[in-house]
Amino acid sequence: MSSSTTPPPSRTTPVSAVRGRALRERAARVVRSDSPPTWFVPGRGIVDGIDQAHARAVIDLALRVGEALLSTGASASDVVATVLRLTDRFQLGASCHVDVTYTSISISYHRGEGADPMTVLRIVKVRSADFSRLENLQTLVREVVHGDLDVASARARLDDISGAPHPYRRWLVTFSLAVMGGAVGLFLGGGPLAVLLSAGTTALVDRVQRRLAHRGLAAFFTQAVGAAIPTMVAVLLIAGGSRSPELVKALPPSLVVATGIVVLLAGLSVVGAAQDAIDGYYVTAGARGFEVLMLTFGVVVGVGAILAVGRRMGVPLDISAQASLAPNPLVQVAAAMLVAGAFAVSAYAGGRAAFVAMGTAGLGWLAFLGASHLSFGTPVASGIAAAVVGVLAQVVSSRLRVPSLAITTAGIAPLLPGLSVYRGLFEILGRSSGVSPLDGASSLFMAAGIGMALAAGVSFGTFVARPLRTELDRGQRRALRRSTGETARE
Repeated sequence: MSSSTTPPPSRTTPVSAVRGRALRERAARVVRSDSPPTWFVPGRGIVDGIDQAHARAVIDLALRVGEALLSTGASASDVVATVLRLTDRFQLGASCHVDVTYTSISISYHRGEGADPMTVLRIVKVRSADFSRLENLQTLVREVVHGDLDVASARARLDDISGAPHPYRRWLVTFSLAVMGGAVGLFLGGGPLAVLLSAGTTALVDRVQRRLAHRGLAAFFTQAVGAAIPTMVAVLLIAGGSRSPELVKALPPSLVVATGIVVLLAGLSVVGAAQDAIDGYYVTAGARGFEVLMLTFGVVVGVGAILAVGRRMGVPLDISAQASLAPNPLVQVAAAMLVAGAFAVSAYAGGRAAFVAMGTAGLGWLAFLGASHLSFGTPVASGIAAAVVGVLAQVVSSRLRVPSLAITTAGIAPLLPGLSVYRGLFEILGRSSGVSPLDGASSLFMAAGIGMALAAGVSFGTFVARPLRTELDRGQRRALRRSTGETARE
């Protein structure tokens, strides 16, 4: 008889005691859970019988793929999911554990108590958006997972992808950034001359920053020099405006500075840092956030230095912090599409991905205008637009075989809080009339809120659209859940 069965009452046992015991057992059966833990708690290591040489080759392949993904701009959760998918494909399974920080990736392979563990780490030395290389890496992973590529063949393909040249020459990247600068000038309501000047200034900033980076100058100083160039152009316009007021009217100095700052901040990983924080990778998110903070401070130093020099030279500085968007919504949508397309090309996205990003950015900006028309605040409206971009990116990328990261990154480029950062910087520097440094702090907090809203919107849109991605098999869905700490149970 089971121990849980209530024994029959004896002559010495009171009936009330028996009834009380039965009642407690029924209450325990109602309260106590009989299902396994929701969160997987690892126990003893798994003895998988995999040959050690084969395990080393698989781990080296997965580690190098993860390193390449990190260096091209992929998020920490996507990198972990891809590495786990590769190790699962070659039967290393649950014995592998992956750890990602901002500058390193490591894999630990533990096969049980009777075998030595294997832990390998690689340092990520370079981080730059390279969407064409990212697309080739994702194609390689799909062929390994769903095809018959062995480890040696996959490693040879990976070497070819890593050593392949960029799809565009460097002058085309500079030209795309110039188009982006002109589009931002159009976005901010500038006329033809202002758009041309913004484009030329952006191209000059790119060439100077590239030359300084090749000479080994730290990113903080290259960012400061990049911010100083449009500010210097604005100071020269103000100095010449005393003789020709029509020049300042046709070429507003505030628009030139705002365009330069918006373009400089567009390449920062504000949304990436917030995305990693949402996914639970707090070390990586903290490092990315601190990098954004330092590079933004470089912009402050560059702008402040030129303004101080201009004031010392007696230039009557009047650079307004109240830059605004173009009044025509159709112009805003067209400019948003140009910004997204130019940004995608500057990050070496393929032609198909660039056109898709343009369409996605246009629809995202329409969603932003619609949410703003319904009296939602800027952060909430930005989050709604980012969710639309996230859904579209996931659906379209699965059908056209383009990286969803390229579409989302370029698609939300017009939504990035560069204009709020510009306002906050000039309000804190005290170069605007009628505002205080507290107003600048409020603008910067608004920018941070917009960045978090964009990351949350993209993450939510990706989650909503994930069931629509038919190319995700059961193993890949499990790897995605494991990468964000969710249960691996089906």
